[in-house]
Amino acid sequence: MTDQQIIQVLEEAPKRLEKFKEEVAKAIVGQTDAVDLITMSLLCGGHSLLVGVPGLAKTLLITSVSKALGLEFSRIQFTPDLMPTDITGTDVLNAKREFEFHKGPVFANVVLADEINRTPPKTQAALLEAMQERKVSISGTSMDLPNPFFVLATQNPIEQEGTYPLPEAQLDRFLFNIFVGYPSQEEEEKIVKATTIGVREEIQPVISAEEIVDMGKALRAMPVTEETVKYAVELVRKTRPGSPGADPMADNYLNWGAGPRASQNLVLAAKAMAMMEGKGTPSIAHVKRIAIPVLRHRIVANYRAKGEGITEDHIISKLL
Repeated sequence: MTDQQIIQVLEEAPKRLEKFKEEVAKAIVGQTDAVDLITMSLLCGGHSLLVGVPGLAKTLLITSVSKALGLEFSRIQFTPDLMPTDITGTDVLNAKREFEFHKGPVFANVVLADEINRTPPKTQAALLEAMQERKVSISGTSMDLPNPFFVLATQNPIEQEGTYPLPEAQLDRFLFNIFVGYPSQEEEEKIVKATTIGVREEIQPVISAEEIVDMGKALRAMPVTEETVKYAVELVRKTRPGSPGADPMADNYLNWGAGPRASQNLVLAAKAMAMMEGKGTPSIAHVKRIAIPVLRHRIVANYRAKGEGITEDHIISKLL
């Protein structure tokens, strides 16, 4: 992209993204923070994990996003008997007695990984490898996944029996850990009215795959001040217990801190927030506003923190 094209994309992005969020709002009442974070995830080319109890429209939110983007969508319902080839695809013997590769559901622009903690680690690893490498290897052949490619996974935090929690190293591959909470009373009343009276509005695609790719390129080209980068790095270094620059809060309440990928993602997410607001460059304020969903799944609280009822979100708030 030329400098002029980048400037044009950055100027048009706020209106385009606002239109996108308006389309999603046809199906989703409230959850504005979750919608904003998913939008930022798409701009950054990252993946997101949505955590919340059943019935909060996590799946509907993701399907609505795919419809508003006009991208190819697939859903994988994770179960204990799901195999890696059920995700990536497999070689099948055709009528000519030749092996032919049948693509799995991971070959889509937007992949909904529903209840990702319901399947064994081997199958989780197959998806997470595709997320990281953006390609799939079958029988010695490597195939690229579509561009853009996003995985939006859901997880139920209250039901742990028969589940396989994602290891910290695999959680680190998600740009955001998005907490989906209960709606307010006013929002819940709107949800009930919208779902029990009349017909829902159809969501129309308002952003193409090419536009998402162009926005991602423009985001990478967006300048960042030294002060913003320095703040993001210092914030992440504060989370590492026993290391230079660690905060006493981390030394007392954390077993493990965030790695360099957290610093990178803080800056990228701050850029995405600035783009949505029509700002030319992200500020320290943007980094602060995005810190909790970027860091909450990258730090590990110790037994002392759990015994005192101190959560990862509380620790990050104190570090800020």
